[in-house]
Amino acid sequence: MSRTLIIVGLSIVALGLLWPWLARTGLGRLPGDIVIDRDNFRLYVPITTGILVSIVLSAILWLINR
Repeated sequence: MSRTLIIVGLSIVALGLLWPWLARTGLGRLPGDIVIDRDNFRLYVPITTGILVSIVLSAILWLINR
């Protein structure tokens, strides 16, 4: 369990360090991501981005455990 938590923590740190590069690829602005922008309010629901990240992570974990 501790090994898994360390790997998850390092993955989150790596994602945080790579975020400026990932933002330039358009990952957070895919069709299907909902953005509601008002005067004093902004709501961002990344539905398509979440599905895409989930599929990629599932494929990577499937390959690792195979």
